[in-house]
Amino acid sequence: MSLGRIWAIAHNGFRETIRDRILYLIGLFAVVMIIVSRLLPQVAASTEKKILPDVGLAAISILSVIVAIFVGTGLINKEIEKKTVLVLIPKPISRAEFIIGKHLGLSGVLAVLVASMTAIYFLVLSFSGIAYPLQSIAVSALFLFLELSLLTAAALMFGVFTSSILATLLSFAVYLMGHLSQDMVRLSKLAQNPNFEKMTNWLYLFLPDLSRLDFKNDAVYGVLPPTNVLLGHALYGLVYTVLLLAIAILIYSQREF
Repeated sequence: MSLGRIWAIAHNGFRETIRDRILYLIGLFAVVMIIVSRLLPQVAASTEKKILPDVGLAAISILSVIVAIFVGTGLINKEIEKKTVLVLIPKPISRAEFIIGKHLGLSGVLAVLVASMTAIYFLVLSFSGIAYPLQSIAVSALFLFLELSLLTAAALMFGVFTSSILATLLSFAVYLMGHLSQDMVRLSKLAQNPNFEKMTNWLYLFLPDLSRLDFKNDAVYGVLPPTNVLLGHALYGLVYTVLLLAIAILIYSQREF
């Protein structure tokens, strides 16, 4: 495996995704934040200092997840549909390098997207005179990137063996179930149904627990877990991402073109 070839694929994927006008979302986010900051004092002056930070973090998360899933599921399928993957087969590029390079390229775009929207978020809050815990929100943005990297790996995994539409639906299902898995386990214990409890335990075991990477609600109040807990959650996200990429590589290596 060559780092040079992986970097070349990642760089090309980064430029290709940027050309798809993905970064226009940064402008959209800025407009939404400015409009919300102007409207809130008129409709909810007493709660502006709570609503605007929450709305901003939620918007960053939603827009980034949409990009990760929709672009991620199409990265491989687009190559297959356009037959450009046939051009790569004779070249000395392994399928593992291709998958890893694609993942790194999109992850780079997501890093730029999250960093830019977070910077705009801080600027709007500052101009609105709203105090915010800089460190905890920055940590929340970093963990959002880890979550997006994991979702991108899941989207790639689904995209290598099914259609873009089905892969998108499956990726959104992973996102929703990943955020609800802990609640489902608690609900199954309250329901006292052995079969339902067994099913939710299996789902919790195999699906990524994305709530471990979601700190946006706590970050607004400047509340974060201890450093050792944060490092454990970060390692969990990285290991799960590597596992999903390994599965994607295994499936893709079995495909015939």
